[in-house]
Order: sequence, then structure tokens, then C-alpha cells
Amino acid sequence: MEIGIYTFADVPAGKPEFGGQRLRNLVEEMELADQVGLDVIAVGEHHRADYAVSSPPVILAAGAARTKKIKLSSAVTVLSSDDPVRVYQQFATVDGISNGRAEIMAGRGSFIESYPLFGYDLDDYDALFAEKLDLLMKLNEGERITWNGKLRPSLNDAGIYPRPEQKKLPIWIAVGGTPQSVVRAATLNLPMALAIIGGDPRRFKPFFDLYRETHAKAGHDPKDIQLSLNMHGFVSDTLDNAKKIYGAAEIEVMNRIGGERGWPKQGWSHFEAAAGPNGNLIVGDAERVAARLIELHEIFGNTRILIQMALGTVPHAEQMKAIEILGHKVAPIVRKAIG
Repeated sequence: MEIGIYTFADVPAGKPEFGGQRLRNLVEEMELADQVGLDVIAVGEHHRADYAVSSPPVILAAGAARTKKIKLSSAVTVLSSDDPVRVYQQFATVDGISNGRAEIMAGRGSFIESYPLFGYDLDDYDALFAEKLDLLMKLNEGERITWNGKLRPSLNDAGIYPRPEQKKLPIWIAVGGTPQSVVRAATLNLPMALAIIGGDPRRFKPFFDLYRETHAKAGHDPKDIQLSLNMHGFVSDTLDNAKKIYGAAEIEVMNRIGGERGWPKQGWSHFEAAAGPNGNLIVGDAERVAARLIELHEIFGNTRILIQMALGTVPHAEQMKAIEILGHKVAPIVRKAIG
């Protein structure tokens, strides 16, 4: 099982001027994640004042030049409001710089700011993603493409360059809990990443079961199945320190986003429950976090897990310590137990 981290490059709420420093910190985090042997780092795309990355390929290219082995992914690329040709070209560029380590994690996005920003109609929310995903997959097949679209101009024997270092770019589908998205990923034989940000993780197991059932019915080789859990969490030298560092940041972010979406307000008791044995947070010292990752693998049979540790106001220095513990202490325990 691959172990990695993902981030939205949070900046203090209402202080977008800190974005430049956050980007420089992120490159350091990417470099350290590579040095301590983590498998993947993924960067999200947002178009808001509280996040620093609007173009994942740009920051991934910076990380590619400073790393050697770690896979470089988006989390996610909001494909519906982007152009698949430019997405493919940008990630092929990252793939060249990194000597074949780039991935695309495509999704419709949990925020909708990019749609009006780039002139797209939210009424076409699903149709945009379906059509653009089809084009993105076609681009991966060869350097010249003829393709007909309704919401994006068609292509007639168009050359697509540069080509990636890999034979094909890995394209993951990110889902947030809709069965239709799971079925689409499985039918297309694309790896799937499931985000769990609330509730008992076990209630999401049916989505992985649905993926495997649909994948089999579509006639795909079960050896192709790649499934990722994307979850919030933090690791420190002790459980108390992990909660102290991460708790306030998690509560602040969930209340800020929840306030926009009408979610109930959260407090410390909610955090404690979420960080408990049946919660959605992976929080603790190395042994506790490793045990949690092993337990989740036993439930889901996932091939990858990504943890969002750089959340909200978590200081860069604490994030660096957490990455070091995750790579040097947690990962060896998990790999010994799982392989």
C-alpha cells in the first residue's frame, strides 16, 4: 500500500498575502516527503483566498525539480472548468521534469468558484466532467487525435505535445460519495480516490464494494484495481501533542467551510469523537497512526492512502516534523504489516 500526503496549501483565513510563503513552504514539504520515503504527494486546485494553489502543475513542477522518487499528483484537478488539452500538456511537462512521476487526479470539485470564473454553466456540472474526461483519456492514447465534443470544440487530427515520459499518464478519478461517480470510474477502468471527511469510515466501504463489482462486470482485470482513501489526520511524537497541534486547525477549517454549506458548528467534543476509534480523523503518535492505517486497509483493501496534515493553521515546522514521523516511523510499521 502506498502512503502519502495531500494538501490544499492553506493560508490564514482572510490573508491571501501569505500565499507566496505557503508555496515556498510547500516545496520544502515536498522535498522532505521524498527524502523520508513517502510514495505520493498530491496538491489540490482551488480559486479562493484561503488556499494558495490555483494551478497544481506549476507547484508540482517546482517539486519535481527538487525530488527524485515520490509520485506527484493533483488532488484534485477540477477538470470540468479546465481544458483537457492544457491539463494534459501541463502534466506531461511535469512528467518530463520528474522523469515519469506525474499523475492526474481529476474531479468535479467540491467548490464551485472555478465555474463562473472561467465562464462555465453550473447546469452543465456533470456533462462537462463526462465530456472532458472522455477527451482527457483519448489524449492519453496517442499524439494525434480526432475527437468530437458538444461543450468543448472538436479536434481534427490535432497533434498533442509534449508527450509524457511514461507511456501513459496515470489518471485517477476522485469521488466524494456519489455512486454514479464510483460506477463511472470502475467502468472506465480508472483508479479511484475516495475522500472521507466525516462520519465512521466503515459506512463508505459499500463504495469500494460497488467499484469492485462494477469493475468485474465491465470485464476488467482485477489486477488493475487501484483504490485510494483520502482522509484528514496528523501525527506527532505523542497523541496529546497531535491533538493539540491539529485540533484547533481542524475545527476552524470545518466550521469555516461548514458555515458556507450550512453544516452544524463543531467544537472540541466533535474533534475528540472524530479522532477516536470510529472517527474519520487519523490522529496520534506513530504507533497509533500506523495501527489506524493497517485497520483501514483491512476494512477497505485500499492500495493507497493519502493524509491531509497541512490543514488550516498547522505551522510549517510542525508539518515538517509530521512528515518526518510519517515517513521514518509510521510507514515502516505499515509496510511490514501489509507489504
